[in-house]
Amino acid sequence: MKLFSDKVKKGTPNNFNSKVTMQAKLWKIILLVAVPLIIVVIGVSSTGIIYALQYNGILNNVTTASDFNQNFKDDVDLKMYYYVIDSQYSEGLPLEEVKSAEIIARTLIETTTEKESLRAISSALNLCHNLEDKMLQIADTEGYESREDQLEQNIYVLTDLIQTYMYTYLYYESVHLNDLQTSMIENMIVVMGITMILSLVLLYFLLSYSQKLSSRVVDPIDQICERLEAIGKGSLLVCEPIQADVEEVQILSDGIENMVGRLKRQIEKNTDQEKQRRKTELALLQAQISPHFLYNTLDTIIWLIESKEIDAAVTIVCSLSNFFRFSLSRGQNIITLAEEEQHIRSYLEIQQMRYRDLMEYEIDIADELKGYILPKLTLQPLVENALYHGIKAKRRKGLILVKGRQEGDRIILEVSDDGNGMTEERLEAVRASLSAEKGEGFGLRTVHERIQILFGSEYGLQVESAPDKGTRIIVTIPTQTTDKEMNT
Repeated sequence: MKLFSDKVKKGTPNNFNSKVTMQAKLWKIILLVAVPLIIVVIGVSSTGIIYALQYNGILNNVTTASDFNQNFKDDVDLKMYYYVIDSQYSEGLPLEEVKSAEIIARTLIETTTEKESLRAISSALNLCHNLEDKMLQIADTEGYESREDQLEQNIYVLTDLIQTYMYTYLYYESVHLNDLQTSMIENMIVVMGITMILSLVLLYFLLSYSQKLSSRVVDPIDQICERLEAIGKGSLLVCEPIQADVEEVQILSDGIENMVGRLKRQIEKNTDQEKQRRKTELALLQAQISPHFLYNTLDTIIWLIESKEIDAAVTIVCSLSNFFRFSLSRGQNIITLAEEEQHIRSYLEIQQMRYRDLMEYEIDIADELKGYILPKLTLQPLVENALYHGIKAKRRKGLILVKGRQEGDRIILEVSDDGNGMTEERLEAVRASLSAEKGEGFGLRTVHERIQILFGSEYGLQVESAPDKGTRIIVTIPTQTTDKEMNT
């Protein structure tokens, strides 16, 4: 892979105008397959429905025609014969049978489409009308012989023709039904054949396109997996993103390389911060082991011994021992607030022996806060500043007050004195030095930087002061209780 660290650092976005999303490709496959299938389904369904409607219509016609009285001629001829001879079995003119035949004929005319069938049923209907007229004509004739002649020449002939045309209609409709069934089977075979061929073509196209799409997706993903495996083994060289036709895969590859770039820069930043922290801690530790402080303390011990104040000498020696022991803290950079309190207490005990006429101190830190952690040598430089730049400059007895309280998930520590304080200009310069690499207030700036490196930029120091009223330094740290060093 080609390196492109400059491109990643600048955050230049890749051009995705020529890329196609995975969803778009899948929709394309779906549409290319679904549209022809839908068309085929609609065509087959429409053809089947049309044939079904035609078949059902003809079948209904055949069924309706079958309702026609198969003994129509015999029944009508017999009833007319009884009527003509004025038999005791006569029920009158059989007009109801004729009316029933007419109703059937009219119903069939409305639904029949075959030409020959329509001609036959129309003829049957016309003959029914003639038969009805002939029956009424016989009813108006009084002579027996005349009525007998009309029965022979008209009624018997018409009933025979009506029954014949009804059978003719059934014949043509049955033939039409059989032809329709044959045509339907042949057409459905053709349609099914076309459907199978089209399905095979679509299946081949789908498999071919899916294979191409799979190679366009799987191959870049395999390369991305190899890249991630290399990153997992520690390779943080920023490389040219893998080129893919699918937008999601391209975004994934670009995101990995951007992530590697940011991770590499963050590691470099953390390394620089760690070096700076070690440097400031060493400088701070060296500043605490001041030869002047040690010389002066030893001189005080000698003076106390010479003055026969052995108990005071022992006390200051113990305080000095505790001071250096807590300064070393077994090599740890993070200690508890209880240890930091003992450290500044030892320091203040030593300084009170030296400046008993100038300094008093109070430490008010609640016991429930002493299990929380903070960077070593956080409060001692602040106490030292309060003594040398506040109390001693005042040249009269002053008070150094160390307090601690909890506010939510934060601990607020305060180191205040009632010394000379600072002018507005001096205060602004000290505040500015907290975030500057150079300037006065090295001890304050070192403490501020170490807190922010360990806990974040929302924590650190605040300085408040006023001329002739003293100075107060506020330390804000989170409530953390782990005894393991952070970021080391």
